[in-house]
Amino acid sequence: MSRQRPTWDAYFLQIAATVSGRSTCLRRAVGAVLVRDRRILATGYNGSPEGLPHCTDVGCLIVDGHCVRTLHAEQNALLQAAAHGVSTEGATIYVTSEPCLQCTKMLLNARVRRIVYLDPYDDALARALRQQAGIACERGETPVGFRFEREVDVRVGADEGDPSSQA
Repeated sequence: MSRQRPTWDAYFLQIAATVSGRSTCLRRAVGAVLVRDRRILATGYNGSPEGLPHCTDVGCLIVDGHCVRTLHAEQNALLQAAAHGVSTEGATIYVTSEPCLQCTKMLLNARVRRIVYLDPYDDALARALRQQAGIACERGETPVGFRFEREVDVRVGADEGDPSSQA
């Protein structure tokens, strides 16, 4: 009896999907895995900075339609690598959601050379920047059993535009 082994991309995307389970964001669970030479360098998920309250505990802090309480999964993976002195030059990042503009800029400066994502994120500027920089970016195959965590409105305050009404 033989079984079919997953490709390396499928393997690391499955790990990113598992990492997303640690997310403390109520709106969208995202996981990221930085890899070079088929070895994991660092992982990250979206959540609050270390030592600060999580959205799961105190709710989201929404400004201009985005939760500003959390760091993105890609940012946390890059920060974890930096904290441990691990170079990300030439790495591939596997992420459950296509990187936004801010994460794209960070990945470029961290010299990540390839991005493989599962769920598209509509950010034309991020896509244009990656293309201009020559960064390979491709959609991977959804791992078996993976379910995207879609955005939901979980505002804590009565008025999104009123910072005093938000946790």
